[in-house]
Amino acid sequence: MGEILRMEHISKQFGDFYANKDINFDVREGEVHTLLGENGAGKSTLMNVLIGLYQPTEGSIYLRGKKVEIDSPAEAVRLGIGMVHQHFMLVEAMTVMQNIILGDKRYKGIFIDHAARRKEILELSWRYGLNIDLEAKITDISVGAQQRVEILKALYRGAELLILDEPTAALTDIEVEGLYAVIDKLKAEGKSIVFISHKMREVLHVSDRVTILRAGKTIQTLAAGETDGKELANLMIGRDLVECEYEKKESTDEPVIELRNVDFNKTSKHNGLNDVSMMVRKGEILGIAGVDGNGQSQLSQIVTGVSMAEAGEVILKGCKVSHVTAADFIEKNVSHIPEDRNRMGLVGNMTVEENLLLKSTQDCAFCDLNGWHLKKKAMRAYSETMRAKYDIRCQGMDQEIRSLSGGNQQKVILARELEAKPDLLVAVHPTRGLDIGATRYVRDNMIAARDAGCAVLLISADFDEVLQLSDRIIVMFEGKVMGEYSGKNPPISTISLAMAGK
Repeated sequence: MGEILRMEHISKQFGDFYANKDINFDVREGEVHTLLGENGAGKSTLMNVLIGLYQPTEGSIYLRGKKVEIDSPAEAVRLGIGMVHQHFMLVEAMTVMQNIILGDKRYKGIFIDHAARRKEILELSWRYGLNIDLEAKITDISVGAQQRVEILKALYRGAELLILDEPTAALTDIEVEGLYAVIDKLKAEGKSIVFISHKMREVLHVSDRVTILRAGKTIQTLAAGETDGKELANLMIGRDLVECEYEKKESTDEPVIELRNVDFNKTSKHNGLNDVSMMVRKGEILGIAGVDGNGQSQLSQIVTGVSMAEAGEVILKGCKVSHVTAADFIEKNVSHIPEDRNRMGLVGNMTVEENLLLKSTQDCAFCDLNGWHLKKKAMRAYSETMRAKYDIRCQGMDQEIRSLSGGNQQKVILARELEAKPDLLVAVHPTRGLDIGATRYVRDNMIAARDAGCAVLLISADFDEVLQLSDRIIVMFEGKVMGEYSGKNPPISTISLAMAGK
């Protein structure tokens, strides 16, 4: 196979900080070359250099042996490079077709030949198995379908080299299998793919070669067929990864929160709750197992005060809950790791420090008695302590939170929510999109919170995570509770059947 891309001695510096340092990376025609590394290892930065969002501090880029200067994303598109970002770049109010043709500058003139464009897009869609309703609005289609739109948009613009940044982070297992099928077709057509990931299983499944980055530097490039998950994990984190088994505990304490026959939008099988009863006791982790989209999001909204039950009772710390807000739940010492950290857990254009203190601005430690003036020195000292304690890797406390890696964003949420010493922690997909090191860190802290007496409600689409962490397990299907099981030696086959509605 010929070489389509070569990046030589690439460095990218922000102030005194090197996000990339002397990286060499190449991609061959018709291969999947994976960039593997922890959150913050420099993977996305390197690809942002490749697509012209950043200019390299040092180094050169070659396409098909010719040196190129990529000074903008438009130039990258012209050169046949497309990128599907982890957080999709789609206009939600527009249709699929409108998003695909938006900004395409290959055709000149005032009027758009919609029929011709539609025919071209449909042919591409059929060719690569990217079936999608072109007239559907982005807001009305699934995450997996939105990803197919992004891939189709890149191919429509002539991409020969496609970058997939954490492409399975928010996909269901079925959607992941569909993505693998698309990648196989792209390879068969001679397209080249840079696959950014930190999941060992999918890396070994989809890759031809794997390059490991750590702390912004190239560690090693390996053939996928000549390595295994353990070696890759050790290279990624820089030490031997020891498997961890968490002790299971059965709490007999009074419940911190209890739901009795709760209904919410009960006619919807996938966005409602139907006669749900459960309790979470002090000093235990109750795990909710189920295929994503079976009422888990609505359950998290009910137990954090974002939504109110339409029928039934919610009892928090011995008191029946009625007509309260999320702020009331916060005052009752409920902490929340939300399912979408960017849309629900953080304010992107605020700083790391501001996000750490979002729930503490009325705390007398950080403001005067009147609440009119913030104590800046106290805020900075506290945030620096949290930075060290939770290993938040950033350039400084004044850095915008949106520019941090997913893992470090999650650590900010973890620090803010756990430092409150909550009575109840509602953790929704707490390790989604995190690397193996950050995942371990989040899980260890959840176990520590449980051992300190916190009641933890864990909602996760990662079945292995539910099995590993939960003291008790409840299965949900189409908004209903299908069964409850002990976390000690759980009957996996029975739970699996319950997750399928049987």
